[in-house]
Amino acid sequence: MSNLPVVGVLLVLITVVLHRRFVRSTRLSRRVAIGADVVLVVAGILALIGFGSGSAFDPAWSRWPAFAGWTWMAVVLYLVLGTVVLGVITLVMRLVHAARGGDSTSIRLRTTRIGSAVVVVASVAAVGYGLLEAAHPRVTRTTVALDRLPAAFAGTSVALVSDLHAGPSRGVGFVREVVDRINAQRPDMVILDGDLIDGTVEHVGSDLAPLRDLSAPLGVFAVSGNHEFYAGDGGRWLDLWDSLGVNVLRNERATVTRDGAQIDVAGINDATAPAPHEPDLTAALAGRDPSRFVLLLAHQPLQAHEASDAGVDMQVSGHTHAGQIWPLRYLVPLQQPTVEGLDTIGDTTIYTTRGAGAWGPPVRVGAPPEIAMLTLASPG
Repeated sequence: MSNLPVVGVLLVLITVVLHRRFVRSTRLSRRVAIGADVVLVVAGILALIGFGSGSAFDPAWSRWPAFAGWTWMAVVLYLVLGTVVLGVITLVMRLVHAARGGDSTSIRLRTTRIGSAVVVVASVAAVGYGLLEAAHPRVTRTTVALDRLPAAFAGTSVALVSDLHAGPSRGVGFVREVVDRINAQRPDMVILDGDLIDGTVEHVGSDLAPLRDLSAPLGVFAVSGNHEFYAGDGGRWLDLWDSLGVNVLRNERATVTRDGAQIDVAGINDATAPAPHEPDLTAALAGRDPSRFVLLLAHQPLQAHEASDAGVDMQVSGHTHAGQIWPLRYLVPLQQPTVEGLDTIGDTTIYTTRGAGAWGPPVRVGAPPEIAMLTLASPG
């Protein structure tokens, strides 16, 4: 990972800031302060390993340190948010006492000490809950009414999975659990909607071996996400999925037949895929019968704008994680037109899954992981 030194510098800065805020400003005793600083330094080192696991570092040895390091980054998020709140409170106290001509030093120190302790405990508790919430994706069920769906496809069950992010902190065991849970639902079709990994084929490729066991009578389809290209291995990742029996749609489509009726299943590369892998919806739909129902696989919900213009009936996406860690979900609408679940963009029905895994911290707060089971239905 070429930017690992930059990450290291940022982690040093974070450690210094946290030292000043939670050790120095609270005037801890020397023994407690030394212990706290040791924790901060070790956690920073583990976080650096987490950033490199799967690409710069082999998960064979780095996965557990990475798990701890990435978990620490989730704690840092809540420490920062708590610090902002506490900073506002002490600023108000300073202003109020100054307006009255009084000295607020003593009460602000007491507030800082008590508030800092509360922030630390609350941050650790929130992340502890998030670890449990993220550990095992749940099966959700949604019925999707579609105007142009052929009657023969009414009742078709589709297992939609996105954002496994296998590699840095979770490996083959997690992928096996997801595959087993999918197969237990006996879906008619399986869709893998990108961001299955973080890292290189060399370090993480074997973690996806369980995908070979996915089974569905109408097929197992996949498209790339943005993370497949982060390590420069995008094309190699898609080739690997092909070797596992997955039908990878690279700006192309397949025809699916059921009881004599047909629909098109199209897939495009991620919106941010680099050359020569740029998304090309025109190529994916070229030459198709426009009267035929089309289901589009596209990793990012924002790709539904173009899909609607092209007459796509339904799109399935991932990418958002529904924010993954509260309150980050409130930032998602700044980039994406929908956050999670069933929605409509233009004339296209879209389902956005929260994803089965987690990027970075193996933590989810307020956005539980899911394996989405969609039942396609004719209107009425």
